[in-house]
Amino acid sequence: MNRRCFIMLTSLLGLAPNIAWASGKTAEGGKAKKPDGPYVAVGLITASIMRDNGRRSVLAVDTGIDVPDPALFAKAEKLTPRLQAAYVQSLQTYAVGLLPGRVPDADYISRELQKQTDAVVGRPGARLLLGSVILN
Repeated sequence: MNRRCFIMLTSLLGLAPNIAWASGKTAEGGKAKKPDGPYVAVGLITASIMRDNGRRSVLAVDTGIDVPDPALFAKAEKLTPRLQAAYVQSLQTYAVGLLPGRVPDADYISRELQKQTDAVVGRPGARLLLGSVILN
């Protein structure tokens, strides 16, 4: 079997569950499934970094927020695009100052993104959650 065809086939098969999940359809009734609890998934935030050999690299941070207050939760869900934009701007500012060969500081990133969360939402009460910090 041709290796390229095999890789393409396996990658397409791997995407099939993600496509079904992204469409929001479930097997029972075809309705979108609401997440359990006060969690708002903001998404994957990326910034580009220069490596020590001159090539570009990508810093990816998976983010979400925990909002226990129902009124603030509804507001935070509506502000998800603004949160993404604020996170990207803050992460890109950090990535520009990151020296080549250095490991990203997850504590600093979480503090800065929490400041952005409080600023965008308008008051404290939404807690930033980091899923992963990956430098590729």
